[in-house]
Amino acid sequence: MLEHGMPNEMNRFIMESIFALFFLCVTGTHVSCSPGPLEDVVIDRYDIPRVCPREVQTGDFVRYHYNGTFTDGKKFDSSHERGAPFSGQVGLGRLITGLDRGVQGMCVNERRKVTVPPHLAYGSIGAGDVIPADTVLVFDVVLLDIWNTEDKVQTRTLSKPESCKRLAEATDFIRYHYNGTLLNGVPFDSSHSRNGTYDTYVGMGYLIKGMDEGLIGMCVGETRTIIIPPFLAYEEKGYGTVIPSQATLVFEVFMIDLFNPKDDIAVVVKEVPKTCTRKTVVGDYIRYHYNGTFQDGSGFDTSYQRNSTYNTYIGMGYVIQGMDKALQGLCIGEKRRVILPPHMAYGEKGTGDIIPGSAVLVFDIHVIDFHNPKDLIEIKVTSKPKKCNLTSEVDDLIQYRYNCSLMDGTLLYSSDHYEKAPITTLGANKVIEGLDEGLRGMCVGEKRVVIVPPHLGHGENGAKGVPSSAVLHFELELLDLQKGVPDGYMFVWLGDSPDPLFPAMDLNKDLSVPLEEFTAFINIQVVEGTGRLRPGMDADGIIKDMFNNQDRNRDGKIVAEELKLKVEEDSDKARHEEL
Repeated sequence: MLEHGMPNEMNRFIMESIFALFFLCVTGTHVSCSPGPLEDVVIDRYDIPRVCPREVQTGDFVRYHYNGTFTDGKKFDSSHERGAPFSGQVGLGRLITGLDRGVQGMCVNERRKVTVPPHLAYGSIGAGDVIPADTVLVFDVVLLDIWNTEDKVQTRTLSKPESCKRLAEATDFIRYHYNGTLLNGVPFDSSHSRNGTYDTYVGMGYLIKGMDEGLIGMCVGETRTIIIPPFLAYEEKGYGTVIPSQATLVFEVFMIDLFNPKDDIAVVVKEVPKTCTRKTVVGDYIRYHYNGTFQDGSGFDTSYQRNSTYNTYIGMGYVIQGMDKALQGLCIGEKRRVILPPHMAYGEKGTGDIIPGSAVLVFDIHVIDFHNPKDLIEIKVTSKPKKCNLTSEVDDLIQYRYNCSLMDGTLLYSSDHYEKAPITTLGANKVIEGLDEGLRGMCVGEKRVVIVPPHLGHGENGAKGVPSSAVLHFELELLDLQKGVPDGYMFVWLGDSPDPLFPAMDLNKDLSVPLEEFTAFINIQVVEGTGRLRPGMDADGIIKDMFNNQDRNRDGKIVAEELKLKVEEDSDKARHEEL
């Protein structure tokens, strides 16, 4: 027997070499396996993706493209040429045995060459006129998809805002952007390319089941990946030419907006002044600055950029419903954030190209001032002399110091900017109505704060340096007061005039009164406090005008027959007489 055999060492070497060759062929190392007939499939994994989160196992469903050739390279079949990949379940006898084994362990986007011996393909029978009997088949396979009936929706958060006060729940209405791809990365749709969000209710059956599930729990500003197996997506039907049958879908979703139809406005108070004596109510007129953004933080409008407040009546339908409500109960100087759901803003249609349909709006508001058209001036005395026997009134000539500001403290103008404090006659329409009224009843040395509503100030048109419909804040101090005379008079008696008057005027009793004598008489009345000249004007000029008024024949003297008095009683029954 030994002469027909081999030494034991040589026999062992040959057996080990055959085993090594068989191992290399099965494990896919690229070698030539032609020394003898194949016992099992030969796998060449010639293109393996760097990331492989999942490998094909028995029971999985797969979708792949392939080219089928004989060992001489002649093609007998190709899914590429048919334009439809193959779909089937692995390991349950629904594929030829060789391919069942050949795709085991594959990753999506992996490419491998699977060489199948005849007994694991079509055997000694072959397949019609296409595949002869006892033929080795070579399949060049690229795996496109893999899933299992036990699969669930997979979600992975890619980024998330630090603050997440609200999560998407069933019945919420959401707006989101997305990129949709197949499992192998081939894109099929994107909201970004349409430049418009996808807007829908979540958890109410308006979406494919997997998307309905995958969107639950998202925050505004969150980005997540959602992987949906085919039976929770478009199943066997697919979707047109875009999504093939039994396709796993991958969505990268960015949540823009969410709200619920039952939502009311949400208010977050940012800053409230220490003193707040009054809050806005329906019917008030308000001036405020604002920044308008969407929930993702992108801006759509701001009053600051226009350098002009937004001015409107409150609760009277001049602004969107949510803002009308949000503007109530505010203090001057208050800052608050207001979140308006779409049904209290611009609804499903949005407005123009600025605000899309069903958008939640976020306004950061700063109240500059407000008033009511029925408001009177407000007066607060801050300092007053102990002795106050004489107070300002209509027709008085006064000198006063002032600072005029907006209600937010912005200084508009000040008497300190001029060399001399202003002088005016009260009631003579020399200053705005509210200031004129605020200067009345003051003692010299008194200080007060006067709040003037716009209808008693500069009104809707404003003035140079004064915004439209601005409430004005005056700091006043009365510096000087000269009692005045009624409008239209130059001199008035402070009591009863001498009766008869002419003998009193005729100081030298010569029955005529020239200008010099008339001037002396009037000055005596002023000094003794029985008469008053109009303040703020040249006394000699006034007296001369009075004299000329009585010297009717223009002979340079007044006689008794020429003398007449203008007599009038005002509403307080005070007697005014003028020469």
